[in-house]
This record gives sequence, C-alpha cells and structure tokens, in this order.
Amino acid sequence: MLRLSVGALRTRWQLFAGAVVAVALGVGLVQSGLQMLAATDHPELPAGLSAYRRAQVREGYVGAATLLGMSVVLAVFLSVFIVSTTFGFMTVQRRREFGLLRLVGAQRGYLCLMVVIEAGLLGLVGSVVGLPLGVVATWAQSWLLVRLGMLPGWFEAPWDQSAVWAAMVVGVSTALAGVLAAAWRASRVNALDAVVEGSATRRVMTGWRWFWGLSAAFGTVVLVIAAQAARDLVAGLMIGLVVMISGSVALSQLSPIVVPLVGRVPTIVVRGNLIADLARAGVLHAVRRSAATAAPLIVLVGLVVGLWGTFGSLAKAVGVEQERLITADVVVDHAVAPGPGIVAASAQTAVPITVTRGKSTVYSEAIGIDTAAYQQTHKLRPRKGSLDRLTGRTIAIGPGMAVEGYKLGSVLKVALGNRRIAVKVVAIMPETLDVSENFFIPRSLLPAGGRTETLVKLAPGTAMDGQTVEEWAKGRGEVQQRSNSGLFAALMGLAGIFTAVAVVNAVVMSTADRRREFALGRMAGMTRGQVVAVAVVESATVVVVGVLLGALVAAAALAGIAAGPYGLAALAIPWRLLGLIFASALVVVGTAAALTAYRATSRRLGTC
Repeated sequence: MLRLSVGALRTRWQLFAGAVVAVALGVGLVQSGLQMLAATDHPELPAGLSAYRRAQVREGYVGAATLLGMSVVLAVFLSVFIVSTTFGFMTVQRRREFGLLRLVGAQRGYLCLMVVIEAGLLGLVGSVVGLPLGVVATWAQSWLLVRLGMLPGWFEAPWDQSAVWAAMVVGVSTALAGVLAAAWRASRVNALDAVVEGSATRRVMTGWRWFWGLSAAFGTVVLVIAAQAARDLVAGLMIGLVVMISGSVALSQLSPIVVPLVGRVPTIVVRGNLIADLARAGVLHAVRRSAATAAPLIVLVGLVVGLWGTFGSLAKAVGVEQERLITADVVVDHAVAPGPGIVAASAQTAVPITVTRGKSTVYSEAIGIDTAAYQQTHKLRPRKGSLDRLTGRTIAIGPGMAVEGYKLGSVLKVALGNRRIAVKVVAIMPETLDVSENFFIPRSLLPAGGRTETLVKLAPGTAMDGQTVEEWAKGRGEVQQRSNSGLFAALMGLAGIFTAVAVVNAVVMSTADRRREFALGRMAGMTRGQVVAVAVVESATVVVVGVLLGALVAAAALAGIAAGPYGLAALAIPWRLLGLIFASALVVVGTAAALTAYRATSRRLGTC
C-alpha cells in the first residue's frame, strides 16, 4: 500500500504540487506565528520607558498577537481548503484506477487508507519544505509589524524548537483533515467504474453539497433581511460579518450550478467568434473545472472586499457621526482667544493620564475642556451626571470608556504629569462610534504640554482660517481607517497568496484532463495558438464570474450598513481593491492557463 501511495505521488507530482506549496506556506506561517506569539506573550521592555509609553508598547503587542493569531488560523483554513480541493479533483480523475483496484480484490478500507497515506506523505513533504520558509516568514512578519507600528524597533523573536515541532504536526494534520472527504469518496468507487463511466463520475452536485449550499444560501437571505429590518449600524456590521462567511460558503458549494449560469453573461458580448464559442462551451459544460477555479475567487472577493468595505464604512460612519454631533464651524490646531465674531471657542487639550480603579490601572489620554464652551459646540450630553459639575478635582468618563463599568460618584486615583490626585466621577458620556475620547477633565487640572485643538463657533458672516467641521470629521474617520488598513493589508496579502495557489492548482489539475481535448482541436485544424487562446479566454471568463459572484456576497454584507441610520453617507465601497483583485486574478489565472495549455499541446498530434 505504501508503495502505491508513493508511486501515485511520484507519477502525479505536478498535480500535487499546489497542495504541497499550500501546506508548506501554512507550516511556515504557523511556525513563525507561534515563535512571535511566544515573544509577544512575555515582552522584554527596556528600562527608562514612561508608564504611558510602556502601556502603549504593551497595547501594540496585544494587537500584534491578534493579527498573528488571525494569520495562523487563516493559513490553516486555506491549507485545508486547497488540500481538500486537490484530492477531491484527484479522486474524480482516478476513478478508473480505483475501479481497477476494486476489480482485483481491494476492499473499500484499503482505498480509503491508501488516499490517507498519500495525504500524510504530502503533509510530511510540505512540512519539511515549510520549515525554511518559517525562518523567512518570521523575519518578514517582524519587519511588517514594526512598520505598521504594532511592535517596537527592538523586537526580536528568538528561535523556539517547540514551534517547529508544532508547525510540523499542524502541517501533517492539515493534509489529513483536507483529505477525509476525498478518501471517503474514493472508498465508494465500484469495480464497474474500471470499464464504464458511471453517473457518479459525471455528477458534480452531491447530496451533501446541495444541503450545505442551499442551507447557507437560505441563512444568508434571512440575515440580509434581518440587517435591513434592524436599521442599526452596529447590528448591520455584525450581521454583515456573518453574511460574508455564509454567502461565500453558499456560492462556493453551489458554484457548479451558478458559475455556468452567470458564465453565459460575459460570453454574450463576444459571441460568434470561434475561440469565444469554444471557451463558452468549456465554461458551460466543464462545470467541475469552472467551479474549482471560481470557488477560491468567490471566497477571496467575498471576504476581503466585504471586510474592507465593512470597516471602511465604520470609519466613514465615525466622520458622519462626528459631523452631526458638532455645532462648531471651524477647527484650528491652537488656542483661540474670545473676540469679535466668535460665539464660542472650545479648546480641547489632550494629555497622558493614568487612572487607577481598585486593582486595575488604565494608561490613556485625558482631554481638558471648558464645560460651557464644550456644550456650546457639541450636541453630545452625558447619559449620567452633568458636565456642569466638571470643576475642581473631578473627571468625566468619555465615550471610549462608557461601557467599562465606571460608576457615577466613584473616586478614582489619577496621575497627571507629576501630580497624583483623587478625582470624583461627575459624568458618564454615552458610547459613540469614535472611541478616541476616554476621559474629560477640567482645564485647571491640565499639566504643562499636551496638544490642543479648538472648535470655534462663528457668528454669521464671520470667517476664520482652519479646517471646516466636515473636513475635521472626515479626518477623524480616516485616522481610524489607517489604523485598520495595515492589519487588513497583511491579511489580504496572505489570503491573496493562498488564493493564487488554489486557482493555479485548479488550472494545472484540470489541464491534465484536457490533453485529448487539445489534441482533437489541433486535429480539427486549430493552430496551437488558437488552442492556447481558448484556454485563456475560458479562464478569463471564469475569473469574471468568480469576481462577480464574490462581489455579490460583499454587496449583501454591506446592505445592512446602507439601511442604517447614516444611510449611503456611511457606505464605503472599495472599488480600487476590487479592481486590483480582478486585474491580479486575470494575470495569474490567464498566465497559468496559457503556460499549462502551451505545455499540454507540445506533444505531436496522434500521441494523445
């Protein structure tokens, strides 16, 4: 049995190459991720850092650990997905081989175990290849996280032998987890499949695939309706995150049905041309091939574009909300003295603060305000207490800390500059989308320094140099978007690499079944260039369909945001990102299709 498994890997190494690469990438990322997680769990901070700076560094370590954990989970999931796709496709191609083994007496368990051993060997090879990648990935991730500002420049991830062994275990386990469904299908092959092509070979949509596809589709429709009915931004965001997953699963499972249906649309434009007609026939009739190529693109576009649009919309909603909460006309970056034409000038100075409540300590920023001017330029009012009482040794809890359990009338110990005093909580502000304002203090408590901006309300007909409130509010949203963009750029790059491996893997595997088709085309009078062109146009059509269906998933996820209280004003559609994915997919898939078709047509006619 081991000899048969090794022989299968050796004779079909080109078809298994994509799965090996996926496992190797997964092992490398798991190894580097575990090493860096160990380093961020117990950070070594240099002496001489202030308490506020130490808190900032620790907060960056927490963000880095979150990103690393997400990348490890994503790498494992995508590795299982690619291995599952590879062996699922391979099982269909090898039905005759499995039927012959059944014909000579092999039992179902023998076939199942043979495929599992192949996957184990593939996982072992991928793990060995992935270990050197882990060293490179550790350096690359450290550099990236330092550039993103999550980790300090002195960060180092020392070698951890336990991370290496854990990564190898994950690599083999990933391969075994991905092959289970394919091994079961291989064990169901009958001896009759050795001599005749049965209906099982032609059937792409199995009962379980119908069940999971329709269930996910039904759940997605229900969630979209619920998001529309809720008319709440936060509810729309949360539901949208689930819709991305359920919608991607639904269209991926139903791709053998929906891809040919949607594939009729782009081919109508170029109908009547020989190459276009043959490509159209390939998309419509070779549904297994089309679905295998489109499914990774559906998942990529649905998740990445949906996530980027969701958090971009959240950042945009921050700006819209701030614009509606501010009654001032101009914002300047310095203090403004009262004068003609100035109705109110609310100076807001941010300074570091340490707040101790019981055994917990928070390192943050406090904003020194004049309560009368603040209330003249802001619509936001406390949900408990009153800002009129913010005088002397008092403090107000800002929107960023509104849900942290602070109680009205409680006494907190704070450190402002070199002063350590006790202050009383006199107001608790309501929660808002902008969580940058955590504490408010009277201006009399401000230490020296800090950064000041002033919101100025002008009399009619008066002008002043500075940012308009619209520009200022938009900038607040952009700051939040920039803090998220690095995180999602890293995850998007990781997902893009695995998707490229998946689609190239699907193209390479499907080409193995098309040598006879290409040879017959040559014998019918087509040139080698025309055969390659058919493969490229067919692949480009599948890319268009995959991106369209993925965009449909992303649109469904963003529908709840558009129905929220801020409407289309808070909706951010990442057109540039969608265009980048589409162009990249066309290049990657088109190049893979051209190269594999060119190589498949390199044989002489009559040797197919």
